[in-house]
Amino acid sequence: MNGTPTNNNVLVTGATGFVGRNVVRELLLRGYKPVCLVRDASKLHRQHPTVDTDRITPIIGSLHDEDALQHAADISQAVIHLVGIIIERRLRGKTFERIHVRGTTNVANAARSAGIKRFLHMSALGARPEAVSKYHQTKWMAEQYVRDSGLDWTIFRPSLIHGPDGEFMQLMKRFTCKLIPPVIPYFGSGDAKLQPVYVKDVARCFVAALRDDEAIGQVFPLGGPRVYSWKQLYNACRAIIPGSKSWKPIVSQPVPVAKLLAAMTGPPMAIAELVVPSVGMLRFDKGQVQMSQEDCICDHTIAEKSLGITMHDFEEELSMYADSID
Repeated sequence: MNGTPTNNNVLVTGATGFVGRNVVRELLLRGYKPVCLVRDASKLHRQHPTVDTDRITPIIGSLHDEDALQHAADISQAVIHLVGIIIERRLRGKTFERIHVRGTTNVANAARSAGIKRFLHMSALGARPEAVSKYHQTKWMAEQYVRDSGLDWTIFRPSLIHGPDGEFMQLMKRFTCKLIPPVIPYFGSGDAKLQPVYVKDVARCFVAALRDDEAIGQVFPLGGPRVYSWKQLYNACRAIIPGSKSWKPIVSQPVPVAKLLAAMTGPPMAIAELVVPSVGMLRFDKGQVQMSQEDCICDHTIAEKSLGITMHDFEEELSMYADSID
């Protein structure tokens, strides 16, 4: 399909997701016109109710819908590719290989076919060929395709991304405020380090890189200014989130037990999720257990200095938005 490009049109995949809706807001703020590949246009408009319809273009389709994807690329001048999953849902056809590898391949190919050069790609800290988890392995495979694509690429590797409408903070509210479960569990020793980064800072980094030629061919790790162990992070959440039950203990779930539970609850939990979608928040797999035992930290000043972004402190931001966590 051919279209007449409009200056500043940016194709965004995953536009209605946690990071995606924040990237779309930042694009709009900076004068860009997001072209959003989505399954549900009404959801996109609900997320941006005050935006004139001529400033945002929904294209109905998916990463595997060649015609829709190519049409979205044909009317765009750059791509921000965000789609990813943290856990497989095989009954829905959502596997790491299909989403991370084949999906990225399809988007990069559509960009090339449309004559687009600028391509911004979401990866993850820990992506590497010999990673312990399939999540990180497939993130690395996607990165490699982007590197070899001939596009003017920039890759972002965030640590844990936080914000009021993100799954992690929703899970923390459930753990700290509800009676069930009776404890706040973490995997293993809880001493592995991570560096939570605010979702709005992630969005600012992506949009700042769009017109920065020096960002081409760069890999930016993204993290907040403070490093936490899992135990420290959980304690901070319990202390700050309103309604938290201070008596709930933060306890270790031994890694072998957690892996066994992941194996036992996988398929039954997937079936239950089809009936009650909120059940999905309690799901975890072996890969997540393994990843939680690795440090997920970086030099956050690399992106700050290159892109002119100041990363916000986790506890300060959480204090600001804690009342609005769903």
